[in-house]
Amino acid sequence: MHIAQRFEHLLDTYRRPDGHRWTGQQLDEATGGVVRRSYVTNLRKGRIENPGYEKMRAIAKAMGFAPEVWFEDGLGEGRSVGQAEESRRVAHRLEHVFEVVRNPKTGEPYTNAEVASMTLGDLCEEDVEKIRTGTISDPTVGQLGSLASVFGVEPSSIGSGRAVAAR
Repeated sequence: MHIAQRFEHLLDTYRRPDGHRWTGQQLDEATGGVVRRSYVTNLRKGRIENPGYEKMRAIAKAMGFAPEVWFEDGLGEGRSVGQAEESRRVAHRLEHVFEVVRNPKTGEPYTNAEVASMTLGDLCEEDVEKIRTGTISDPTVGQLGSLASVFGVEPSSIGSGRAVAAR
């Protein structure tokens, strides 16, 4: 997705508290001049293809979303910002489980390949990677259950934010 399309999507999704879309002047003011009105216009028209992270971060902060949302692959492809945020939460909780529950033989975190093999065919290595990174935006209950079983945690610890190792 082109940056101008992504920005338009963000403008539609993250509106001002009064429900209106942000204007260039409002973003200029909200970012303390880090992002000028003219910059917003050029970004919307596609004249800026590679905005700097500082400007992207300032826009995100002003509009009320995490800067990482700029880089979400699923935006504009039928995946809502809410789904993107939820997949990040699941990925973050799963990452926490990977850190907390270590391979007892090595003392190291499990690899994606090890976890995939321990699901006995329910998940492949690529599936584990995609859930860990949030690329799979809505893992199934079965996928979460398989991961939870491997790590000896409740499925809700991956799906709801209560990652507590049971081992």
